[in-house]
Amino acid sequence: MSINLQALSAQLLVGLINGSFYALLSLGLAVIFGMLNIINFAHGALYMMGAFVAYFLLNLAGIGYWPALFLAPIIVGVFGMILERTMLQWIANLDHLYGLLLTFGLALIIQGVFQNYFGSSGLPYAIPDALKGGVNLGFMFLPIYRGWVVIFSLIICIATWFLIERTRLGAYLRAATENPTLVRAFGINVPLMITLTYGLGVGLAALAGVLSAPINQVRPLMGADLIIVVFAVVVIGGMGSIMGSIITGFTLGIIEGLTKYFYPEASNTVVFVLMVLVLLVKPSGLTGRTN
Repeated sequence: MSINLQALSAQLLVGLINGSFYALLSLGLAVIFGMLNIINFAHGALYMMGAFVAYFLLNLAGIGYWPALFLAPIIVGVFGMILERTMLQWIANLDHLYGLLLTFGLALIIQGVFQNYFGSSGLPYAIPDALKGGVNLGFMFLPIYRGWVVIFSLIICIATWFLIERTRLGAYLRAATENPTLVRAFGINVPLMITLTYGLGVGLAALAGVLSAPINQVRPLMGADLIIVVFAVVVIGGMGSIMGSIITGFTLGIIEGLTKYFYPEASNTVVFVLMVLVLLVKPSGLTGRTN
């Protein structure tokens, strides 16, 4: 079989871009599950909200892409914190099924509202002028915006891992979820830290939505198309594992891209096949801790 280097490189680039979204979304899920023990099925809908907030900022307020990268995650993160304070905090100590069902219902409501007003078709969101065009690498043409998405996503993922695993704030967050009574004894506001953690996870999903908007357009069901794959990524990496989600997200994106080139028929199922194989060998995931 002769290999078309240009076609293979194009599929690998698509895989890397998808892997960037997988990594950011699964990272947010891992933060929420690892810190709060909540399976957040509303993550896809909040990813979609991030794209729509960027769209509204541009078309209603004239605020472009660069400020939206900062503002949209904050706006959606605040919305997520309101959800945590008004609903999720009451089921924090219950079985995982309650959180899953509640967030699944929230996802359907959010998607339904946006679909009612905007339909199912995509709304265009322009690539910023500074990131238009591409670079000829000889063996392929690399669109600048797509390269930016991969690099920026990787930077955000590593920065989030560093924040959670290597800083005093991250240590407080982990301690607040593992032994809240002890942390309260040191005068730390545990409910506030939990709310901020949920806002961080939701903000990461919204950031992925802003990055995705110029590539995939802004659609009410854009999160529903992605969330099942992202859950598979989280399971493979290990539920609650920060670094596992990052590595698995990018790796599975590349594997998906290779599959699209060599065996396109399996490209939509390869992630789930890998999930089954990993769970058979290591039920806690590749980097998850065994209880």
